[in-house]
Amino acid sequence: MSLSEIVASTEAGILTLRINRPDKKNALTNAMYTGLAEALAEAGKNPGIRVVLFAGCPEIFCSGNDLQDFLSAEGSLNDLPVGRFIRELGGFGKPVVAAVNGAAIGIGTTLLLHCDLVYAGEGARFQLPFTNLGLCPEFASSYVLPRLLGHVRAAELLMLGEVLTADKALAFGLINEVLPPAEVEARALAQAQRLARQAPEALRITKRLMRQSYGDGVTQAIAVEMDHFSALLKGPEMKEAVQAFLQKRAPDFSRFS
Repeated sequence: MSLSEIVASTEAGILTLRINRPDKKNALTNAMYTGLAEALAEAGKNPGIRVVLFAGCPEIFCSGNDLQDFLSAEGSLNDLPVGRFIRELGGFGKPVVAAVNGAAIGIGTTLLLHCDLVYAGEGARFQLPFTNLGLCPEFASSYVLPRLLGHVRAAELLMLGEVLTADKALAFGLINEVLPPAEVEARALAQAQRLARQAPEALRITKRLMRQSYGDGVTQAIAVEMDHFSALLKGPEMKEAVQAFLQKRAPDFSRFS
């Protein structure tokens, strides 16, 4: 991983993890997932880190996985760096804040479901185009979203891959606030600073208590989704989606049953 692709900086108890690969629309590679997972693991053990703040670039938050890098990896998602990142963030015990400008696609959106506070720019767009790619949901989104939004709204996002505007994401309760793009990171940082001044053990317990309402559902959903996602990743529907992407056409799933 280039040191510039995940920029980690710490100040006043806040670890900022910036996805910084704008030439590839902040698409995540296995190396970048490794960097994020290791940073979270270290932050979890470091008492000097009170809060983690995720950020992207001014024009884009994250476009999901780097398909070429992703498809070249062998084995189940559970054994790959993305699986480690999902487990680290899904089980992270300290507060997590996110600042989103531009597009947040695929895991760029699902990772936000595991943040505690999310602030977005007016032009932010959220999309979960898994079925469009012949894939299924990941990061417990098939479990969390129906419980947050209800089945029919979750189906629009997960089954149709509808694009969600920042205003609609706010109305759905997926983000905390919509701001002018230039103000997003400052607002997210200010809130992270407030959290960093709170009693740390009280915050960790509060976060743990809030998660109890999901029981073991999130952990179980992550594991089941990974199994299905891994199988679909090597399947014919995904191959058709990739070929269609390379040929700049819409995928044709009509021959599949």
